[in-house]
Amino acid sequence: MAMKNDNRSNILFRYGFVVLCILVLSGFISVKLCETTVVYADKWNHKADSLMSLSQDIIPHRGNILASDGSVLATNLSYYTARIDYRAEKFNTSKLLETIDELAEAMAANFPEKTAAQWKTYLLKPLEKEHNKRPRAYRIITNLSHSDMELMKTLPYFKGNRNRTGLYFEKNMRRFNPYGNMARRSIGGVGQTAESKEIHGISGLEKALDSLLYGRTGTTAKVNLTKDIADLAKIPAIPGCDIVTTIDINMQDIVESELNNVLDTCGADWGVAVLMDVKTGDIKAISNLELNPHGPGYIEARNRAVMGYEPGSVIKTLSMMIAVEDGILTDFDQMLPTGSGWAYAGGRPITDSHRSTAIRAGDVIEQSSNIGMARIITSKYDSHPGGFYARIKQLGFLEPLNTGIAGEVIPRIDSVPSDRGGRIALSRQCYGYATEIPPLYTLALYNAIANDGVFVRPRLVKELRGSVDSVLPPSYLGNGRACSPKTAEIMRGMLTNVVWGEHGTGRFLRNKVVRIAGKTGTCYMIENGQYNTAKKRLAFCGFFPAEAPRYSCVVLTCHPTRNFFGAATTSGQVMRNIAMKLYARGLLGNSSDYESASPSDIGPTFYATTGADPYKKVRSPFAMPNRKTIKGPSARSGSGLPDVRGLSARDAVEVLETAGYDVTLSGTGFVHTQTPAPRTLIDPGHTVHLTLTR
Repeated sequence: MAMKNDNRSNILFRYGFVVLCILVLSGFISVKLCETTVVYADKWNHKADSLMSLSQDIIPHRGNILASDGSVLATNLSYYTARIDYRAEKFNTSKLLETIDELAEAMAANFPEKTAAQWKTYLLKPLEKEHNKRPRAYRIITNLSHSDMELMKTLPYFKGNRNRTGLYFEKNMRRFNPYGNMARRSIGGVGQTAESKEIHGISGLEKALDSLLYGRTGTTAKVNLTKDIADLAKIPAIPGCDIVTTIDINMQDIVESELNNVLDTCGADWGVAVLMDVKTGDIKAISNLELNPHGPGYIEARNRAVMGYEPGSVIKTLSMMIAVEDGILTDFDQMLPTGSGWAYAGGRPITDSHRSTAIRAGDVIEQSSNIGMARIITSKYDSHPGGFYARIKQLGFLEPLNTGIAGEVIPRIDSVPSDRGGRIALSRQCYGYATEIPPLYTLALYNAIANDGVFVRPRLVKELRGSVDSVLPPSYLGNGRACSPKTAEIMRGMLTNVVWGEHGTGRFLRNKVVRIAGKTGTCYMIENGQYNTAKKRLAFCGFFPAEAPRYSCVVLTCHPTRNFFGAATTSGQVMRNIAMKLYARGLLGNSSDYESASPSDIGPTFYATTGADPYKKVRSPFAMPNRKTIKGPSARSGSGLPDVRGLSARDAVEVLETAGYDVTLSGTGFVHTQTPAPRTLIDPGHTVHLTLTR
């Protein structure tokens, strides 16, 4: 009995002890639970997040830069690096050994960087190591396109499960310019920043509009799950806007070709040409070429269209426009004394290249008289020379253009004091010295004259496409007017006489196709603090057709060394050739000289300055079934006039224009005869006549 009682007591003690332990443990758990979920909730939640996930930035998709018709000027292309994880969980070594010969042959056929034997050796090399020392990210091949990546997945062995093959791909984005160097300085480039390692614009539109093109960075959390790692976007990335420019691909091709041909013929250091729509201010083409320091020919260079230079006589048009608009000059028949020179305010005598006793006031622009221009302007501003600067500023000529082109500067025209030095400076400013004016500003002024005085602002961007589409309308400088329609009409007459007048400095530009109006300009270059009369910058700025202007154009040529006689035969010739080719293609309100092309030309076309490789990369994503190669700037060929007999009008003109020749046509059908004859040794710039028959 006593034993039963003892056993019972022991059992009760044990039960009690167990219950006590349970109660103590429950109390401890309850306290800890309360601490975790209430008292220290924030601390443990933060720790859980840090253990369970790793936050990373999501780089947004950079916006495209497009031509006016939607053609792609700059875009992102995905490139892939193929790697093999030889320590994948279920890596099938035996399967790789079974199929290695077949796989090596397939790799060699599709990726000929290595032979089949080399691919076999390369793919088997990691197996020489112990399993736990094999590479986790063995690089197979880089710079794969999306189609190459998909192809690789179908090859023997690789078409299996990823855990068994170990094959995976790293995706990289690369900025791509399908047109090569075409308008490269205006489009710009991208690069990695030192601070964030992000890809941002470093020049041109890429830089100026980087905040729009880049988009907004997102964040993602890589969360460890049971079998894998999942990406959970916390803040989604916002893609950048697509930028639609005003560039016309066909016009860009013409402008670059003609600038290159003339630079090559005259041996200039560099040149710039800009073509603009008169009504809208749309920059249809812009080219900057300079001698290639590493080889023959010319390459895309610094964007000199927005850099300041002494303009020379092209700026006389600004002075004359102010004189006519403000009533400084009312009698165009009055005679202005010139003689051998005019020492205004006791300064160094102002001279004219074409000496005469006197010049008619209405002929000052036609004959480009420095003395005449200085006499007209000083007659108004002699007592307050700084007033000329104030008038130019009032005009809006000194406002930023805000084209989006990086490196853009405003004109430097000084407000001079009311003393002898200021008067002398005024007399130089009015005909293009003692100032620095970017060619694009000069073009804007001439464009206003062509546009009945409407002072439209040059623009390179016309539309933004993104989360919110925005169409950017034309904008204006100053109060929207450079002058009255009447003044603009008078100025157009003066500028037309530069080319078509009896004594015009631009008579070389006459042709039977397009009536051109404009102004020549010559400026000596400064070296060691003084003008070097052996080195010149030659300019021509104007518009066409003169009777109903559609396009304005400025060309600047620096230091030609051969085969030239002045601004008209260099810069002016570029503009003339551009005008004639636009006419030939029916782009001046005329009917085209071309017959319709073959049906294969219908549909989106990919243009490029390079071969098939860029086309291969963008064909699928941009649905471009056709392609055409545009020749970039190069050295001139001396093989003679190409033989285009038997070709269609379109093909024949393309061949000849690419070689630098002007073309006229008669008849319809295919080329029967050409004059001069094929292989004739004539310089680019000459006219070739084609006779067509069916």
